[in-house]
Amino acid sequence: MNQFKQNPCIDHWNVAIRILRYHKKALGQGLLYEDKGNTQIFGYCDVDWAGSPMDKCSTTRYCVFFGGNIISWKSKEQNVVAQSSTEVECRAMTSFTCELTWEKQFLQELDFY
Repeated sequence: MNQFKQNPCIDHWNVAIRILRYHKKALGQGLLYEDKGNTQIFGYCDVDWAGSPMDKCSTTRYCVFFGGNIISWKSKEQNVVAQSSTEVECRAMTSFTCELTWEKQFLQELDFY
């Protein structure tokens, strides 16, 4: 479902609601999200430059937190070989910023933020 975040349709929304309903019914059997008294959204991003020994592509990694609880994470090899560490960092931060923006808008639609 992660691949459809930029252009979701009604079927994707229905799947998301189904997953949330499942988690609501399965209390105590999954991840614990505590109310820590804040609604701050933040995250961390990291990248390695030419870390793949096979194709010299870099890997972008990030995680997003809401209220101190992790809500999203990703580790993905970039699809191009970068010429510099600055280029790698810019690509990673662009991807990370898009994710933060999407998460914030999604939480606003759910009236959590």
